[in-house]
Amino acid sequence: MDSMDVVLAMLLAVIGSGYLVRLLPFGLPLPLVQIALGAIIAGVFKHGVTLDPELFFVLFLPPLLFLDGWRIPKVGLFRDKGTILELALGLVVFTVVGAGFLIHWLVPGMPLAVAFALAAIVAPTDPVALSAITARVPVPRRLMHILEGESLLNDASGLVCFRFAVAAAMTGSFSLATASLTFLWVALAGVACGVGVTLAISFAQRVAAGRVGEEPGSPILVNLLIPFGAYLAAEHLEASGILAAVAAGVTMSYVELSGRALATTRVRRAVVWDTVQFALNGVMFVLLGEQLPEIVGRTLADSRLDTGATPLQLAGTALAIALALTLLRLVWVWVSLRLTLRHARRQGQEVYKPGFRLVLATSLAGVRGAITMAGVLTLPLTLPGGAPFPGRDLAIFYASSVIILSLLAASVALPRLLRGLEVPEESGEEAAEDHARHAAAVAAIAAVDKAAHARIEDELDIDADVHASAVDHVRGIYEHRLGGEGAYDPSRSRVAEQTERDYRLAALQAERRAILALVHARSLSDETARKLLREIDLVEARYR
Repeated sequence: MDSMDVVLAMLLAVIGSGYLVRLLPFGLPLPLVQIALGAIIAGVFKHGVTLDPELFFVLFLPPLLFLDGWRIPKVGLFRDKGTILELALGLVVFTVVGAGFLIHWLVPGMPLAVAFALAAIVAPTDPVALSAITARVPVPRRLMHILEGESLLNDASGLVCFRFAVAAAMTGSFSLATASLTFLWVALAGVACGVGVTLAISFAQRVAAGRVGEEPGSPILVNLLIPFGAYLAAEHLEASGILAAVAAGVTMSYVELSGRALATTRVRRAVVWDTVQFALNGVMFVLLGEQLPEIVGRTLADSRLDTGATPLQLAGTALAIALALTLLRLVWVWVSLRLTLRHARRQGQEVYKPGFRLVLATSLAGVRGAITMAGVLTLPLTLPGGAPFPGRDLAIFYASSVIILSLLAASVALPRLLRGLEVPEESGEEAAEDHARHAAAVAAIAAVDKAAHARIEDELDIDADVHASAVDHVRGIYEHRLGGEGAYDPSRSRVAEQTERDYRLAALQAERRAILALVHARSLSDETARKLLREIDLVEARYR
């Protein structure tokens, strides 16, 4: 029963955090509030939920990464692929080497291999934490696309480096050739699993639905299960389940463009996914908070026994590691940006030279989150000989500190750095949008004309005046969009639409009150009432 109480408390904490973050005057980010509530839950119940890292990866990461891959703009992802790969691959290796040696120097009692493992697990940025931070920060769209792409792809490189650093600590040996081949397999096989599973499931579902039909909720449930299937298939092949989930999401966005899903299915699916995202995001950060009291207590006890470090010294070292990670990221972003601009000039391209404020904002936006916490908890408890794994508790403490400090730094500094910052948007994006609107308007006019001719031929007793007026009105809307100067007056149309909206909403409210009155008078069954109220709700959603 205690476990059930803790789970319910976690869900209540997720709900309460949404209200609490709006009441706090100093604007703490939602993840930090949820982490604090998780720590409070662990203190009240005297124990939190014991976090199984493997189970954590399976339950939380696949759906969230799948959704991020699904919704990230693909044009921006592929256009800035060079910059994204520089951050997702080059920056991770640069951070592992630089931070690994620094951590070993700051904490001499921690073996070099363990220091590299800690550097590897804090190197990847977290897409979930990034989304939570930037939800309230006006990040330029192109910069956001780059940061999202980086955070979706750098997990694989960071986890591979982490795996080999742990293996080196366990065995005392390391092979660069083996590591390189393993990384290629982990990345390529992971992406292939994500693409293959999504295409196979989508095809099977389409065939089955076409032949025997399907229940209304089946497409949504299948969609929810795809990321888990992709993740587990990749892990079974010892590939990257994280990249498989991301690739499945990217593939799903292209499957959706086939237009085979019904409009009602898309609407319901979006609502379900929004709810899943909110719940899993919140529970994940509450879970992280529940681990903190035990981590801090164990670290303080072990440090007094092993290293003699005081709490103040531990805090100073954690701050130094977090600052070093930001500086390493700043150096890499600045250097890679200069190289990219130089290459673009050699190609004769027009280049935009960003200021230092943008470079600093990009550096501070590298927040860490759940992947870092779950990854560092997978450190072995003992060495092959049975001796305790050296520096395990210190590594977990410093990783936790980096998560909190990166969230704090981003939430405090990013709003100030990004205020009024201008970044060139995607070239040709507005032109592409105008072209799409034009093509849609032309297709709409043709469809109206076709439907009008078909209706005139089929219905002999049609009211010609009313029919012609309706056709002219609809055509006028689209002709005005195409730049025509017809009789359609957009200002009068907007007034008419607003007036109709007000009247319709008032009428719908009256309908709802009348139905509820009949229910209260026991003149109408609750089953029929729910059906009628749902119809009213759908119509009202259209006008609101």
